[in-house]
Amino acid sequence: MNAVRLTNLDRVLWPRARFTKGDMIEYYRAVAETLLPHLADRPLTMWRFPTGVDGPSWWQNECRGAPPWLATHKWRGQRFCVVNDARSLAWVANIGTIELHPFLHRVHEERPDLIVFDLDPGPPAGLSECCAVALRIHERLGGVAKTSGATGLHVYASAGGRSYDETKSLARTLAEELAAAADGVTAKQARRAREGRVLVDWLQNDATRSTVAPYSLRGLPLPTVSMPVTWEEVERCARTRQDRPLTFLASDVPARLEQHGDLFAPLVSEPRRAR
Repeated sequence: MNAVRLTNLDRVLWPRARFTKGDMIEYYRAVAETLLPHLADRPLTMWRFPTGVDGPSWWQNECRGAPPWLATHKWRGQRFCVVNDARSLAWVANIGTIELHPFLHRVHEERPDLIVFDLDPGPPAGLSECCAVALRIHERLGGVAKTSGATGLHVYASAGGRSYDETKSLARTLAEELAAAADGVTAKQARRAREGRVLVDWLQNDATRSTVAPYSLRGLPLPTVSMPVTWEEVERCARTRQDRPLTFLASDVPARLEQHGDLFAPLVSEPRRAR
């Protein structure tokens, strides 16, 4: 097995936290067993920050420079990386990929196996308002929740065999119903419509969209993580209006996994390997 040559491990990627590239790669190594089932057999969009979160960054779909052993998938004219194992995860991290954004479908499938509701608060609304909206989605669809690692919340559920057109339509219908029922919710992308409201972003269910993976780091001033949370935690956040308990750093993840295991595991189906 070819080893991944790791470079510039002492480079500081998060200056405020003095969190280095070596720390990032070690984090991804430590959570690989839990993270990989949520990346396996899915085309991956990478958000790269080669010199750190304060430097230039870019979204990358094309899997340029990939070693021959790394799985790839050609889809819609582009060749995506497919991260199926710890070695592949180390390779994408070593090229400065902080954020991992898998698609909602697996390779060689045109149908998504997941539906996602991206709840994005427009100030002064915050995470607690997102939690209140998430609970209403949970009443309708069940599913699981995770923080975005930034200011919002994501609710995922099984796509139930629906096509992208069907999941996108379902998400839009529910988003518009939620917006009609509460002044603090919107289904419209316009900046003015989002002020002080929670956007239920149903467009994330388009076939061209990807969403940050559970346990992915975020390219923000601190090494925050998109963290699965329990519905009890979501309810407490909505009730107490305290956002802070649902902010997680990389250093918080081992204890979370020890306490809760993988809260996203119910959404993982048997993967089919990329060819």
